[in-house]
Amino acid sequence: MYNSDYSAYYAPPDPASLLQRDIAPYFAVHDVTVDWAQPKQIRFRGQFILDPADCFDELRQRFEWHGFTPIIRKEGDLVALIALPYVFDPPNSRWIINLLLFVATVFSTLYIGAIYETGDLQLGLREIWRGWPFSFSIMLILGAHELGHYFAARYHNVPVTLPYFIPLPTSFSLIGTLGAFIQLKAPVKNKRALLDVGVSGPLAGLVFALPIFWYGLATSDVAPLPSYPFYYEGNSLAYILSKLVIFGEMLPGGGQDVYLNQMAWAGWVGLFVTGMNLMPVGQLDGGHISYVLFGQQARRFYWPVIISLGLLMVVTQTYTWGLWLVLLIVFGRRYAEPLDDVTPLDGRRRAIAILAMVVFVFVFVPTPFSIMTP
Repeated sequence: MYNSDYSAYYAPPDPASLLQRDIAPYFAVHDVTVDWAQPKQIRFRGQFILDPADCFDELRQRFEWHGFTPIIRKEGDLVALIALPYVFDPPNSRWIINLLLFVATVFSTLYIGAIYETGDLQLGLREIWRGWPFSFSIMLILGAHELGHYFAARYHNVPVTLPYFIPLPTSFSLIGTLGAFIQLKAPVKNKRALLDVGVSGPLAGLVFALPIFWYGLATSDVAPLPSYPFYYEGNSLAYILSKLVIFGEMLPGGGQDVYLNQMAWAGWVGLFVTGMNLMPVGQLDGGHISYVLFGQQARRFYWPVIISLGLLMVVTQTYTWGLWLVLLIVFGRRYAEPLDDVTPLDGRRRAIAILAMVVFVFVFVPTPFSIMTP
């Protein structure tokens, strides 16, 4: 008689041993800890033999063979290579939703542009085509912004949705849209990839927003101010400098102001949206940029930004900031942390990140809209 159940004599290697064997060419292990809490994590502490920026993709592939995803964190003088017990495999997006939202946003911005052109709040559908300069310009700016994020994410092999455009009825908006966004469906690899994904949107949008704005501004009329109260778009440093260069004077001034045409208005909106996205908190583009520059210290920007927006709302009576306060209080505490939080930015990317913060200073509009009484 003999026992044919060989499992009584053979126990498969535990995941920690398998992973330690696979990471040996890249990582010198000092100690291993297995956290049996849910979800179970395996923590290898030690030092990298190779630059993690060069070997992370291979490490990740080896971890995923065993059903884990690696994250890298600094722990004192050592580095923690942590195995999380899952693999990111997000489902495909339903592109039809993106298409329907895109079409709806085209119509809402066409309608706003036509109203802006004619001044008629009751115009019919047959007149909606008159808003094409605004609609085309703002959709181009927003589309470039989101596709900048999209292609940067795809370049770094991060699964991502197509852009979601957000239409807004004319009753609630002067621009016909709340902008657009894409959603990352998995974490990015390291700070370099996070910067590329975060900064590519604002920079791509600016490539179109600035020429559209300057051309629109140069072709807009300068005329006397009306004799009745009217809405006045706010100034940023970029707007002030543009008016000084194009018109040779500060406007409004001397009883005159520039009346933005549709393209200039779309460019102004594009710069305004860029400024809001570059605020250095949370999941905003500026939040990604501040995180790659300052790491966990970036969280210290949260309360100064919240307090500043609250003061702006009270002092300027601009209730747009009230909406942003609510959004940032709900969503602004979370930052997109990369899997590899150890690899630093290279010099070129650090310069680009600093440039993006300078752009924020120039395009941010403290008072987006106000009513001017002659």
